Amino acid sequence: MPTLEQARQWYPATDPTHGFDHVERVYRLAERLALAEAADLEIVRSAVLLHDAAPPSQAREEEAEQIAAQRQNHHHASAEFARQVLAEEGWPEARIAAVLHCIRAHRFRDRSQPPETVEARVVFDADKLDAIGATGVARAIGYAQAHGQPLYAPVSDHFLHTGQPLPGEAHSAYHEYLFKLRHIQERLLTPSGRDLARQRHHLMVAYFTQLEGELRGEA
Repeated sequence: MPTLEQARQWYPATDPTHGFDHVERVYRLAERLALAEAADLEIVRSAVLLHDAAPPSQAREEEAEQIAAQRQNHHHASAEFARQVLAEEGWPEARIAAVLHCIRAHRFRDRSQPPETVEARVVFDADKLDAIGATGVARAIGYAQAHGQPLYAPVSDHFLHTGQPLPGEAHSAYHEYLFKLRHIQERLLTPSGRDLARQRHHLMVAYFTQLEGELRGEA
């Protein structure tokens, strides 16, 4: 199966949200959940290492130019790349398919292919756990800074319902929290994942609640 060192070349080094450090954290979380949920560790580990992967040349291009449109379909592109990697290693088709399902089913905003196996549920939960808690707060702020977005901006009802800002409305880290991050805990699929999420969720909510109060001059 692929190794952590091998996977390093598939990820941009400076991406604050989906770089190799994210993969390392998700890898550790996924191992923990896989053991608790009796999932196939080889499937889980391989899916995590490949879930956001791109060929080395493409990973370098994305490091220089983060394009939001590419992120929208990255799970499908990463699945195709994963098929190439695993086929070259001689994996049986059934096990390749199991890894690809984990990858295609891991994206929060795409519900077209829900995680149907315990391995896919483990990968989904591990990836989402890295988006909440202290790490999740740091990632949200890092993403906003990397894309020239503010830490906080007023949020429209339109954004809360659609996830799309109105013309002239900034997409701040606080926007991401309200639309996505605060709902992650309720979307987790494994008992062990939900257990790990509780403290992370409370810490994140406390931070963004305090942030809003301070920046509105109310705290």
